[in-house]
Amino acid sequence: MNIDFNLFMNDVVRQARQEITAAGYTELISPEQVEEALNKQGTTLVMVNSVCGCAGGIARPAASHALHYDKRPDNLVTVFAGQDKEATEKARSYFTGYPPSSPSFALLKDGKLCAMVERHDIEGHDPMAVVQKLQNAFDEYCDEV
Repeated sequence: MNIDFNLFMNDVVRQARQEITAAGYTELISPEQVEEALNKQGTTLVMVNSVCGCAGGIARPAASHALHYDKRPDNLVTVFAGQDKEATEKARSYFTGYPPSSPSFALLKDGKLCAMVERHDIEGHDPMAVVQKLQNAFDEYCDEV
């Protein structure tokens, strides 16, 4: 059986994008979209999506389940590492003091970084542990819905 790797990867990427946008996140694919979204007033959760196994098995489910909570960010956005490179690079420019990490989450308030959940906080953990980390940040920085 001959599998077209590019076709396979396109399907994986498409599914990963759909999973996170179905959870309510807005996809940002250009640096301009990132700048506009991350400079909004209020709280913004950025999910740096990727095709790695820990993104699919842990981070994307956590991104969805963390939102079933009394406090949540005002804005939910996502960039895709390795796919929308300029948008991801622009988003990471807001994550001062943190090396590039994917998957990851960044919580910003009024355009300033408040909390970060890096790949090492995700990989090897179960989704509920990541949900708890996100909800702890929501408790500290977000208003009740």
